Amino acid sequence: MWLATALHPPVPLFLTSHPCAKVFHKPQTSRFGFPLPSLKLRASATKKQLQTRRPDKEDPLNQENDDQSSDMGWLPSFPHVLVASMSNFLFGYHIGVMNGPIVSIARELGFEGDPILEGLVVSIFIAGAFIGSMSCGPLVDKLGCRRTFQVDTIPLILGAIVSGQANSLNEILLGRFLVGLGIGVNTVLVPIYISEVAPTNYRGSLGTLSQIGTCLGIILSLCLGIPAEHDPHWWRTMFYIASVPGFILTLGMQFTVESPRWLCRVGNIKDAETVIRNLWGDSEVDKAIEEIQSIIKNDGTDVNSGWLELLEEPHSRVAFIGGALFVLQQFAGINGVLYFSSLTFQDVGISSGALASLFVGLTNFAGALCAYYFMDTQGRKRLLIGSYLGMAISMFLIVFAIDSPIDEEFSHNLSILGTLMYIFTFAIGAGPVTGLIIPELSSSRTRGKIMSFSFSVHWVCNFMVGLLFLDLVERFGVGAVYAGFGSVSVASAFFAYYFLVETKGRSLEEIEMSLKPKRES
Repeated sequence: MWLATALHPPVPLFLTSHPCAKVFHKPQTSRFGFPLPSLKLRASATKKQLQTRRPDKEDPLNQENDDQSSDMGWLPSFPHVLVASMSNFLFGYHIGVMNGPIVSIARELGFEGDPILEGLVVSIFIAGAFIGSMSCGPLVDKLGCRRTFQVDTIPLILGAIVSGQANSLNEILLGRFLVGLGIGVNTVLVPIYISEVAPTNYRGSLGTLSQIGTCLGIILSLCLGIPAEHDPHWWRTMFYIASVPGFILTLGMQFTVESPRWLCRVGNIKDAETVIRNLWGDSEVDKAIEEIQSIIKNDGTDVNSGWLELLEEPHSRVAFIGGALFVLQQFAGINGVLYFSSLTFQDVGISSGALASLFVGLTNFAGALCAYYFMDTQGRKRLLIGSYLGMAISMFLIVFAIDSPIDEEFSHNLSILGTLMYIFTFAIGAGPVTGLIIPELSSSRTRGKIMSFSFSVHWVCNFMVGLLFLDLVERFGVGAVYAGFGSVSVASAFFAYYFLVETKGRSLEEIEMSLKPKRES
């Protein structure tokens, strides 16, 4: 999922931050030793099997009937997904809440002017998020999604309250660490939950609600942060406000459904049937239960998977893709661009950091709305490729504006255009698709572990970009660094083209069956 964010100098905050199964095509064996052709054959066989069980979707009459009968197919799942997306709203809020008040916090708690301590207050969030991401998989395996959501609100609420009443550096560090711990769990948990409860045909669109929730959280925190420019104690109120969505999430999860996949895995078949009937319709119950039980029979009945299973096929390939997608996402430069955007806006006369960040937040929100529409019409793979190509064009546009001897005012305006284009195209694909497609490709048994691993990679890379960005700019200049970001974006588009399988319109079980290696007869 992830996520464009607002940053505050001198230390960037964070980002973040988702039918034909031609899997990992091209060379017969990649440099990682993946047996690609056997997967392709298996995928083709699975596709033929599925075609015998489905009406001909190319028949105009059948297509029309399908469209008419499923226009509102998203509605039963929507309230449950909406409640889960409250976690991302919290994520966005806690990203933006430090954007303006960090100066007031540093002054009141006695570390003003110390960039190391200011950076520590920011980076302790990432440390907590890394630990939270790694712990989420085992929690989901043991407790299920609903209970994990509720347990996770404890550090979120406590962290917000401790931060709000902090009277020392140690207290604000503790509060921010607890918040990061909760956010780390949620960034893994939300895409897993949405992918497992959303109907197949609307899984992509509903999955983008998490990105929209993050954008709204950022925008609200930035708006609430405007009084902090005049009230040195306003930051405490902002932290106290952050505890409210945590209570709402705890209560709301009492009325949401558990993942039917997890219910089947722990043996609650009747409850799983009820959930599927209520969310997906009566016609889906028998087929869905049959597919889920077939996967469980193949994987074993043990609910808890081990980390070493990620070294086995096909889990190792999905873990590799998940980690690689987040490495590419982060090193395509989203945090660096957001950091430098504040200076770019200052060049055209927008001196208010909160106002500049609000422009960025609104652009991010507009991109997320477009992703909501395109995710299930254009597909994940096409959207991700287009997103990275758009990001590359935007980066090279900014490089041209910086390095070319053109009118200064025109150069600044061109930089603003490139920055907003970059954020918009990131929010359309690289942000939401990355978080969504990983749980779609993961098997039911290892989904939690693969997501935990992938997001832990995300937080490590996030920290590295924040740590190295200013030093690289000082050594090589903004133009060279941005050209590097553009090059990584191009490489990311090629990676998506060669290594990703389209998951649009296919159930999680269909995807999982297609990715299993062909067994020797």
